[in-house]
Amino acid sequence: MSYYQGKDLQKPSGGVRGRHRKVKRKYELGSPPTLTRISNEEVRKIERVYGGGVKVRLKEAMYVNVALPDGVIKRVKVVEVVETPENPQYAKSGIVSRGSLVKTELGLVKITSRPGQDGVLNGVLVTK
Repeated sequence: MSYYQGKDLQKPSGGVRGRHRKVKRKYELGSPPTLTRISNEEVRKIERVYGGGVKVRLKEAMYVNVALPDGVIKRVKVVEVVETPENPQYAKSGIVSRGSLVKTELGLVKITSRPGQDGVLNGVLVTK
């Protein structure tokens, strides 16, 4: 199944318009969302994207790079996902996305990176 991201399926403003093309083009295809889970190992997937670039997707995460208030950055193990603003069910499933609150050994950390796009978990310490 392909993930189509063309413009002809969006609601038109004004008159009724049909599809302007019968065949989907390669540059209109997307990909499924990367649901990064908390696990006991780190798993990354490298994908070639449109234009020949490379995107590193983080499938399973174990550690987060935490920026402390004094400017020091530490690599800390993630215990659990506390809250995910994208979807309340993600916290129960252990799925991490940008803006998620995760419980670590140092305290609560807010995720500032996009793990499905960047391939790494970065965050800022919220409480101790």
